[in-house]
Amino acid sequence: MSFYEDRILPHIIDKACSMGQVMKLRSQVVPHARGTVLEVGMGSAINLEFYDTDKVDLVYGLEPSEGMRRKAQPNLQRSNIKVEWLDLPGEKIPLEDNTIDTVLLTFTLCTIPDWHAALQQMKRVLKPGGELIFLEHGESDHHGVKKWQHRITPAWKKVAGGCHLNRHIADLIREAGFEIRELENLYIPSAPKIAGYIYKGRAVKPAEA
Repeated sequence: MSFYEDRILPHIIDKACSMGQVMKLRSQVVPHARGTVLEVGMGSAINLEFYDTDKVDLVYGLEPSEGMRRKAQPNLQRSNIKVEWLDLPGEKIPLEDNTIDTVLLTFTLCTIPDWHAALQQMKRVLKPGGELIFLEHGESDHHGVKKWQHRITPAWKKVAGGCHLNRHIADLIREAGFEIRELENLYIPSAPKIAGYIYKGRAVKPAEA
């Protein structure tokens, strides 16, 4: 890992992902988590303040970046939520099958190199009927914005930790075998449209999966 990825990028990502409107969206989705939770791409643990302590027993925080785990320490110290770090990428989740009640994804799928393998791992560890809660940015449904997202992504991902602006998040989740039960699309107010098109919702692992 380069100096930029370890020491500089975590600060940039944390700042971008903790703007007021983004935190408002987080406050709307995170409280739905329950039971044993797997948060994929936990980052600096900025979601911790929004967990419902009466509904959550344990959070496994999957975060391969040592820089992000260091940055998370103040948030961990302020929280009563029990967190266990998993320092592997999303494609290699070190948990048993059918052991997780909720998987939480917030601004994570854009960066995972092999998104399909990662989603398959999430589905594997999730209990039948368990929920995947997601708050992600991705490909816009407006042609002009979408065109620029595809143009800019090759350069953007080099400086933004592998972030893709042009992934259609809902399609990725469906392709992995989840059933989307709730989905809302919107632009983050005041954010650049190429980076601010949001997929917000909940999906379930089918009982037969």
